[in-house]
Amino acid sequence: MKRILFTTALVSAFLFSSAQDGNGTMMSKKGTPILPEAGNWSIGWDAVPVLQYFGNSFNGNTGNTVSAVWQVPMVIVGKYFTDANSAYRGMVRLGFGSSTIKNIVTQDGSTSTPPATVEDEWKESGNDITLGFGIQKYRGSHRVRGYYGAELMINLSSDKHTYSYGNAFSTTNTAPTTTDWTTPLTNGGYASGPQGSRATEEKAGSTFGFGVRGFIGVEYFFAPKLSLGAEYGWGIGMSSTGDGENTGEYWNGTGVATATSKVGGASSFGLDTDNMGGAIVLSAYF
Repeated sequence: MKRILFTTALVSAFLFSSAQDGNGTMMSKKGTPILPEAGNWSIGWDAVPVLQYFGNSFNGNTGNTVSAVWQVPMVIVGKYFTDANSAYRGMVRLGFGSSTIKNIVTQDGSTSTPPATVEDEWKESGNDITLGFGIQKYRGSHRVRGYYGAELMINLSSDKHTYSYGNAFSTTNTAPTTTDWTTPLTNGGYASGPQGSRATEEKAGSTFGFGVRGFIGVEYFFAPKLSLGAEYGWGIGMSSTGDGENTGEYWNGTGVATATSKVGGASSFGLDTDNMGGAIVLSAYF
């Protein structure tokens, strides 16, 4: 029964939106243009979760969920039509953030019952920026429209961790009680114990990525200003990550000393085909 109802709904939607006016412009029976026009904007999503939802409903699977998955992970992707057959493509992500974790540890030298406590703190901050621009050209004036074009993309990202501690190094406390941030406890918080040295800052090298690609694809307009599409591309991509630094502190016998070590960077380069991660893109035009 589900299959019959779904098939009937698809056929009805097709018949409802398949009319053309006398000038060859595709219009719905309510007079709504089916294809994008000059001045229209669009936004896209990965349609695979939606298709899986309807596919699973046919085989009796339970617990199906549907969600608006990114077309490109964590990046807003859209188009702007300059005329019926030409559009600018754009993508943007401007990500900045920080988070702080605090952990309670015993205050060294405390004689109270229960012992007094102090806080250790771990703070992470970083950014992730992606920008892209391209030009897309369409061919065809019916529901199935081919397209082609080119675009470029850049990415910038960085990440830093800083640590502060409630128990300080001193001549009488050369291994203060310190949080072990790598060992979470089952009841919350982190393990702690005496440490002769500890991290104060971990800074990853900044990453710069750049890509240029040509693409070719197809869209099927199954309803007014709604389409499903997929594409293939070919292009150049490169990424470069600079050296990072890890800084720590320790007691050197007479005072607190710091030491910094380098962490090697990385780079990559590729020239190859792609299919946008296999995404089937659902686009809405308005």
